[in-house]
Amino acid sequence: MLSASDPLPFRPQRVLIAGVTGSGKTTLARRLATKWDLTHHEIDALHHGPNWTPRPQFLDDVRAFASTERWVTEWQYTSKGTDEIVTPRAQLAIWLDYPWHVVRGRLVRRTLQRSILRTKMFNDNVEKPLWELLRTRDPEENILVWQSRTRNNWSTRMPAMQERFPHLTIVRLPHPRATERWLQTH
Repeated sequence: MLSASDPLPFRPQRVLIAGVTGSGKTTLARRLATKWDLTHHEIDALHHGPNWTPRPQFLDDVRAFASTERWVTEWQYTSKGTDEIVTPRAQLAIWLDYPWHVVRGRLVRRTLQRSILRTKMFNDNVEKPLWELLRTRDPEENILVWQSRTRNNWSTRMPAMQERFPHLTIVRLPHPRATERWLQTH
């Protein structure tokens, strides 16, 4: 596993961005797409149809972009089957392994802003109203609870991913400052 100061052994063309909800996967994917001339496929937009319903063609869409040569996406929905599609094709995984207070603060700010402003996201979805977030502890219905429940998933999964996909170069970035330094040199 590489650190922020390690050089990449090659210029990757197929990139996964891993991290807990709120770590900045989509933002980094967009930045890398621009910097490295890759196509960003926002995996949330492929998964969620109108009213947050799962799109039946989700895995077909993932297969379609994964078969192309130049892409970046968020490493998500692994329990839905994406690992079997994107990970064998990916060349680089960037793991945003940020401190809890950083990712929690980011998610709270983002969720509040989107909910209050009723910001339209992919497929015209909007965050649930704040009162709905406060009334449920179901992780499928409350993104803050989801983040709490999944906060250590990558710490436990990443060693297995390294073993399962030895072709995959993994870069662990432990703080947003490390990510910025890494972006400046790559």
